[in-house]
Formats: sequence, C-alpha cells, structure tokens
Amino acid sequence: MATAIRLKRGGRAHAPYYRVVVMDSRKRNRGRILDEIGVYQPCARPEPLIEIDAARALDWLGKGAQPTQTVRNVLSKKGILAALAEGKTAEDLERGPAAPAPAAAETETSPPETKDNLDAAQ
Repeated sequence: MATAIRLKRGGRAHAPYYRVVVMDSRKRNRGRILDEIGVYQPCARPEPLIEIDAARALDWLGKGAQPTQTVRNVLSKKGILAALAEGKTAEDLERGPAAPAPAAAETETSPPETKDNLDAAQ
C-alpha cells in the first residue's frame, strides 16, 4: 500500500488546524486514516504550534511513507528528517543535541614570553 504522511484540515474559517496523519495516498483527504502522528496549528500565536510524535514519525518514514511537501517542511523544522538521514532514533531526538566535546589542550606548552625569558634566549 502506498502510504503518505499528510495534513488533514480541521478548525474553522480563517483559523485552520491540521492533524498530521498517515493514510493511503490513493484515498481522498477526508478518508480513513491509518495513524495520527501529530498536530500543526499555523495560526497559533506567538508562533505556530507543531507537536509531532517523533517515534511514530520515524517508524512510518522507515516503513516507506512519503511525506507531502508541507509535512516535509514541518518535519524538517522539528529535526525529524535530519535524524532519519543520520540514522538516529526517537530517543536520541528527545535527549537533544549532544554536548560538544571540550577543546583539546595544546600538546606543547611554552612559557609566556616575558622580558626575562627573551634576555635569557639571547
């Protein structure tokens, strides 16, 4: 079955509310859904509301579900597509980005250049 991850509209006039759903790509948009993986509310203030279950999204993407262009943009904002490309799991996304490794110390340590050290070198 050809599955697609797409938006299913709800809400009222001038106040859209979308459910991010997985459904057969050959069916109409108001048809039966296989799974609901999140919500997207673009008119929420101060910024759009995006809530997506990363574990289920990665599971469906791993099974071959194709996101629509808008859903692809939403998944990119949440970092789910990047995690899929890197082979990360949903648990890795929940932990957040790994802390950067501390900078390596210089291998050679030289004494600070002072007037006494410069006189001794000459």
